[in-house]
Amino acid sequence: MSLHYPINEIFQTLQGEGCQSGRAAIFVRLQGCPVGCPWCDTRHTWVVTPERQVPAEQVLDRSSQSDGWARMDSQAILHALQQLGYTAKLVVITGGEPCLYDLRPLSGALLEAGYEVQLETSGTQPILIHPAAWVTVSPKVAMKGGFEVLDEALARADEIKHPVAREKHIEELDALLARRCHKPNVQIALQPISQQRQATALAIRTCIERNWRLSAQLHKYLQID
Repeated sequence: MSLHYPINEIFQTLQGEGCQSGRAAIFVRLQGCPVGCPWCDTRHTWVVTPERQVPAEQVLDRSSQSDGWARMDSQAILHALQQLGYTAKLVVITGGEPCLYDLRPLSGALLEAGYEVQLETSGTQPILIHPAAWVTVSPKVAMKGGFEVLDEALARADEIKHPVAREKHIEELDALLARRCHKPNVQIALQPISQQRQATALAIRTCIERNWRLSAQLHKYLQID
């Protein structure tokens, strides 16, 4: 029996964050997230309720946010990408919190079909994904949901993209890195929360001091999805 996923939306745009920033990308957004980040801009994805299930065609190339979700398996998702005629070769699996689900069937099918796969996760759930996928952990520390950032998630990360607004967020990242469970060549990026001016200045200064990368949420500056 194939594994089905609750899909909130599938759309093509530019990746605006982290190491893959600027690349044409197809986003597959999954419904469901218990983490509870106060600045979250996809709160409509938090809850999976049966009454909000919709036909698959309603989540394809969606033009506005909705908490409606469709039940799709890997082959249905691949078929949708072909049907939509998307040209991007990078598929970003995001959420919500996509690691609530076993992503090995989906990521394996995408890779076999010739796509690259990137995962975006909070690092609070076990990561079940194909070894060839690029994993971006955006660690969420002391959020309302009460979940801890897992050592196994940090160890799997190819990129740690940390949201920052104040010095305490840099200290939280230092504490995570002090665990020494991450890859020695992991890429580290700081992402100012909500494009705040002080947060951006802090992130720029710290990136220069530590030779890290700035994740400036390019899509928001360009005013694209």
